[in-house]
Amino acid sequence: MSVKILGYEVYSNTKKALIEEISSMDKVNIISGNPEILYNGLNNKFLFDNFTSENTIIIPDGVGVVLASKLLGTPVKEKVAGIEVMEDIIKKCEAEGKGIYLIGTKQEILEACIGNIQKKYPKLRIAGFHNGFFDLDNCSDIIDDIKTSNPYAIFVAMGSPRQEKFIVKYINELPCSVYMGVGGSFDIFAGVLKRAPRWMIKLGLEWLYRVIKEPFRIKRLGAIPVFLIKVMRNK
Repeated sequence: MSVKILGYEVYSNTKKALIEEISSMDKVNIISGNPEILYNGLNNKFLFDNFTSENTIIIPDGVGVVLASKLLGTPVKEKVAGIEVMEDIIKKCEAEGKGIYLIGTKQEILEACIGNIQKKYPKLRIAGFHNGFFDLDNCSDIIDDIKTSNPYAIFVAMGSPRQEKFIVKYINELPCSVYMGVGGSFDIFAGVLKRAPRWMIKLGLEWLYRVIKEPFRIKRLGAIPVFLIKVMRNK
């Protein structure tokens, strides 16, 4: 179930339905689609091909994408936050005895992230992990470790487009069923960053909270009006 936005198929059902749907897929690449990520894809053939491949699901992770769906008259049912999808997959893995693998960020943040996940989900099997500082074209040790540990899901937090490049390069070689670029989610699990208060999330103001906490992000907000203008011109 999806809506078409600028050539992308954006998932339009609920987060609960999404988790059920990916459970039936042999391989799925989950893209946290916010205006910046999707706009970048329009100007990058590698990203666009990745975002539109048959085993990719783009979730509406951003109020700009939710607004775009409304402007087109085909509103998605809800905003689907990437970090919430990640956590739901973790819950699923713990309940079903499946493993996860984490790649990305600095070593100390990664270790703190893993420690907090293990505290919250003590029965979860963390199949392996590696920081984000390595050569994407020369990482056979990491690839071999993932193959040996055979995780159900792999979460990659190296920023876009590096995390997408890693996933696309190795998705057909690795045994994992779920692949997901998760940006700064490891920072949140590690406690380095916090999500917005619940009331701000419900009002669609999580972006404002993040800008207040990380002022450098204000430059990235320019992608939202540019994205929406392009949506309207292509309506």
